[in-house]
Parts: sequence; C-alpha cells; structure tokens
Amino acid sequence: MAVQKLARALPKPTPETEHFWEGTRVHELRLQRCDECDHVYFPPRPFCPKCSSRKVKVFRASGRGTLASYVINERPHPSFEGPYCIALVDLEEGPRMMSNIVGCSQTPEALVLDMPLQVMFEVQNDEITLPMFEPAGVNDE
Repeated sequence: MAVQKLARALPKPTPETEHFWEGTRVHELRLQRCDECDHVYFPPRPFCPKCSSRKVKVFRASGRGTLASYVINERPHPSFEGPYCIALVDLEEGPRMMSNIVGCSQTPEALVLDMPLQVMFEVQNDEITLPMFEPAGVNDE
C-alpha cells in the first residue's frame, strides 16, 4: 500500500511578516535594519530586537551566507522526500536563519560547516515561496 504524500505545512503571513513573503514571491530575501542602532535582524518584527526602536527599514539582502549548523533528518515524513537537511544559515548581513539546504547530497561529506551558500526560492503556492539555500556557485552562469 502506497503512502499518500501530504502537503508541506506552510507559514501564514501576518502584517509584520508580509514584506518578507512579498519579497520571496519575487525572489528577494528581505531583512530589516534599525535606523537608530544599525542592527540587521531576522525574523521580521516591527521593532529592533537590540534597542526596541520602531524606526526600522526593509532592504534586499545579498542572499549569501554560510552553513552554521545542521541536522540531517532521515526519519520518514509524509511531506518530505528524505533524507533532508534542516540548517542554520549565517547570512552575510549578520542574522541567522533556519532553512533547508538543497542542491547537494544530504550527507555530512557534502554539508561542510562554514561552506558558502546562496539563497534559492521554491514556489509552494500563489502566496508562499520558501527561501532555501544551496552551495554557492550551483546555479551561477
């Protein structure tokens, strides 16, 4: 008997995160920077987590980062083809974000800490496009 694949659970945009999801739909990784203390942060919120200022701006990030940590999930899950990597990515601009690493083998030999990564985008539906990361240079022309 075949196991039916379930749809991946997706985030629900809120007024505070809409700019982020609007960016991913057009293949931009958007972060926020505080006008008071210059702190760059993720996840999105209407105030700076460092100084609490509400004077923050959204900007397009480079999409580059490095692999800080990861776990390879090998347990069966009806929404994912396994194994798959759940990773912490240190973005070039400073924040750390959780994502998946794609475009390479899901093995410790291929997933080297501090390896350079670049963002790529996976469309889920009309509202949600997920940012994921792949080894830098994979899709360079």
